[in-house]
Amino acid sequence: MTDIDLHFPQRNNSSTGCYCLLELPPELFAVMQDGTESNLTVKGRATDDAVLCTSEKTYNIRSVTLSNAFCVLTSPEGEESGQTVIRDSIQEIYELVPSISKLHRIDGILKDCEYDEGLEDDDDYRNDRPNKRARYTYSDIKMDVQASDCELDRGLREKHVLVVNGELRPISPSYLTTVLELLLTTLVSLSQSPDAASAVDLADALENDHEIRRDISMQVMSWFGELSSEAVKSAMKWKADIEAIVRQVGLGILRAHSEPLSQDELLKKWSDAVGDTFETKVSMAHLLGNYLSEPSASTASHRITYFPSSRLPLSPAERLSDLFLTRSRWKADDIAPFLADIAVDNKDRDKMLMKYARSTTDATGVTWYTAKGGVVS
Repeated sequence: MTDIDLHFPQRNNSSTGCYCLLELPPELFAVMQDGTESNLTVKGRATDDAVLCTSEKTYNIRSVTLSNAFCVLTSPEGEESGQTVIRDSIQEIYELVPSISKLHRIDGILKDCEYDEGLEDDDDYRNDRPNKRARYTYSDIKMDVQASDCELDRGLREKHVLVVNGELRPISPSYLTTVLELLLTTLVSLSQSPDAASAVDLADALENDHEIRRDISMQVMSWFGELSSEAVKSAMKWKADIEAIVRQVGLGILRAHSEPLSQDELLKKWSDAVGDTFETKVSMAHLLGNYLSEPSASTASHRITYFPSSRLPLSPAERLSDLFLTRSRWKADDIAPFLADIAVDNKDRDKMLMKYARSTTDATGVTWYTAKGGVVS
């Protein structure tokens, strides 16, 4: 056995407190080890808990206090082996754990930048406008939103944020519904295949017949399908995601009703909006996590109330509290869609339910959740 002499640093040593330890999940360790990840960024405002973002994922950074300190040892330069200096004593480590991206901040930043029909840019860019709209570009929000680049791009797409004259502008839900309904109608009228429609022909028709800007319709098509990358722009094809379009149209119809409506009425309006060609795609399953359903006393049809998970708190404790204030008990299948956007995966969702809810199984085998301490009637 080799003897090692330990020495404390000289009084003027300035390295104390300069070291920290990170505990990495296996997939992040592998990324750092192979050196292929060049986009590691710590993000957050001064009041935020910091996160580490790779190009694709987000990780929470949590401080964990150690019961036994770690010592950082180095060999002094110019001295023989066996002479070791204690450079630092570490009382905590930083643990990195996978996290959902913090995309909710996009809504707050861009809340006054909505793009709507009839509110064209000419008015917004007038110099004599008394309260000019704030303007944000992609780079403006990139460091402010705690998300990887891939997650941020996906979030802007899912939140239907347009790029208009270089600025980020969420399209208004009503205008988006209008554009999508017109795209479905135009697909049929031009006898275009949803799997390989001419994007240019569709954009031309919407611009000429309905005064919808070409760049707007092209971006909407990219959100709800795939645009081919053709060398000749006129040959660009659009593979439409019909189910996603039909879902969004249904959400638009549901959102427009501040009062509950019968499920039969909703389905009728929804089918009329998408037309005979696509009405077979209409299904309440597309709207899970966006509505509450209650039996109607007057009809056999359930009554549907718009209740989007996107308006609920992001904190798991607050989210579950709001859900149990809305309903005293939930079926497992009914509550799951309202937790999907705050859980990393199904395992994470189940941990939330175990922590904040109590589960019971009735005689028919159905699992119910109630708030801890609540009574199942």
